Amino acid sequence: MTELYHLSLVIYILTFTILLNKNTSLAHQTITEMNVIDKCWRWNPHWRNDRQQLALCSVGFAGKMINNTGHDLVYYEVIDSSDDPLNPKPGTLRYGATIIKGKVWITFQSDMRIYLQKPILISSFTVIDGRGASVHVIGPACLIIYKATDVIIHGIRIHHCRPRPVASVVGPDSQIIQMGQVDGDAIRLVTAKKVWIDHNTLYECHDGLLDVTRGTKDVTISNNWFRNQDKVMLLGHDDGYLRDKNMKVTVAFNHFGPNCNQRMPKVRHGYAHVANNLYLGWTQYAIGGSMNPTVKSEANFFIAVPQGNKEVTWRKHNKKDKGGWNLYSVRDYFKNGASFTQSGLGGVRPNYDAQQTFQVSDVKSVRVSTESAGALRCTKTSIC
Repeated sequence: MTELYHLSLVIYILTFTILLNKNTSLAHQTITEMNVIDKCWRWNPHWRNDRQQLALCSVGFAGKMINNTGHDLVYYEVIDSSDDPLNPKPGTLRYGATIIKGKVWITFQSDMRIYLQKPILISSFTVIDGRGASVHVIGPACLIIYKATDVIIHGIRIHHCRPRPVASVVGPDSQIIQMGQVDGDAIRLVTAKKVWIDHNTLYECHDGLLDVTRGTKDVTISNNWFRNQDKVMLLGHDDGYLRDKNMKVTVAFNHFGPNCNQRMPKVRHGYAHVANNLYLGWTQYAIGGSMNPTVKSEANFFIAVPQGNKEVTWRKHNKKDKGGWNLYSVRDYFKNGASFTQSGLGGVRPNYDAQQTFQVSDVKSVRVSTESAGALRCTKTSIC
């Protein structure tokens, strides 16, 4: 039944796309300007009745989020913006993300600002879908995906996340978990797998906006707006954590800036495919790292600030660094004197499988295709 459902969903998408392209020239023109992820679902004015369509639109190392679809999916609506870290009430975000077992698709009844008392630990097979409402998540360390798989976070605004001392919270399967001190990240992935972070707006957090750490792999970070932040994105726990050699992350169609300083991303050990992103300046660097990572920067649009550092890249070398860096640029565009220092042999491909692969657009389209990065304001009567 699940295979038949997926097949019918794909046929529906293809049929609707053909009809729309034939009958609506203006809509077709708008669609052609979208990136490959947005083209997959944003044309559909009936997205509210077909939310699962989104899960088949991801690309990059996360692949298609097929395990977040099916007839066994539980739809859960957040109607209460309050938060109780140990005894969450039905109707709250924490209850949906931690207490409900199996596959859950979380939506929001209305616009709301959720002030977290402690971080939320998100369960496996969970989708947080903010489309149709303006949802702000604020508080200590905000969202953590810990030892979970098949998670989508889409369409919310996360900001002003702060550090938190040692504390107890309810986690997956209603277990009380003793958490150590948290640094104040918007989203943190810890030993997670198959995670898609898409169309969120993240800014002004105490530490970083997005961390991918401790053996996490198969991650796609797309269509997000990162702004007003010193340390933006960290891929890899620390220089000594060798399990991050298996880390694979796609960073695509994101909008960085204004007022971002560094780590867009910073990569340790693993592999990052950084493609079709817009960079509105940086203070220290845009892309860098340590411990011999491999970074393919492809068709990104780098705009240096008029006065300040023009170099895109940064490398931390130490005694453990064997000099096996691969940090290279393919079809990137550099404005205001921006420059990219390449190292290593280059040419290392992401080697995507059939569910992961996507066509990287020409850099000339990046400014247009990233215009709608961040949380979208989707109305009831039109496309997003």
